[in-house]
Amino acid sequence: MSHSVEHLRKIIAQLRAPGGCPWDREQTAETLRPSLIEEAYEVLDAITRSHDEDLKEELGDLLINIMMQAQIASELDRFDFDSIALTAAEKLVRRHPHVYAEAAEISSAQVLDKWEQIKRVERLGKSLDALKDVPVESILDGVARAFPALIRAQKIQKKAAMVGFDWKYPDDVFEKVREEIAELQAEYSGQSVPCRERLNEELGDLLFAAVNLARALSLDAESSLQAATDKFTKRFRAMESDLGDAKKFANLSFDEMNALWERVKESERMVAPLDAKRS
Repeated sequence: MSHSVEHLRKIIAQLRAPGGCPWDREQTAETLRPSLIEEAYEVLDAITRSHDEDLKEELGDLLINIMMQAQIASELDRFDFDSIALTAAEKLVRRHPHVYAEAAEISSAQVLDKWEQIKRVERLGKSLDALKDVPVESILDGVARAFPALIRAQKIQKKAAMVGFDWKYPDDVFEKVREEIAELQAEYSGQSVPCRERLNEELGDLLFAAVNLARALSLDAESSLQAATDKFTKRFRAMESDLGDAKKFANLSFDEMNALWERVKESERMVAPLDAKRS
């Protein structure tokens, strides 16, 4: 273990020890779950912004969370950081036979296919040859339900696509999205008091189809939605700034708000050509 990593491990152990930090000593694997998720998303944000200093700091915060989990497990005699690192190293070697065993040149697609095969070997505890005679429980095995909904949908769809269950052309998916919009609208308009359960189901179908469309266009649904949310946030803040006081915004009528929104959009369109010329 490198000096810096060992130094961090000792600090975390000290914080958890008698006489250390009361808050750190109270933490469990369960109480640290929200922090682990938040730090992972902050790492993603730093990557998106291409900010090296922030990325270094956020990766450090994520590492602290991992080290804390390892320290808690070590105190319970379950496992420690060294065993985590060793397990990860062995997995990488095992799942890259084309580098460490066969020394063969294969494509990225073949790498992913081999990776899935080896994961199944690990899950069922049998050799690759022996697996040929073992029935497949589900092509979709291995996708955690704990993933955010968009990511889980995309992973499930990719798994199905690997065996050919997928739309052939993007135009087919556009048609599917239109079909799902129509079904959702029909459910909403078909009765005086729409059934929330049915609306929820139809909306889910629409979102699932939208994820399919993202894949068909070689886009990442999670990143696309993040970008759209960022754009909305930027424009909304611009509207507030235009008023000089965010509190004034709530006093506007919807038509006034919408007119302000259109003005912000128009200002973006005017700035875009200037940026293009500078580049």
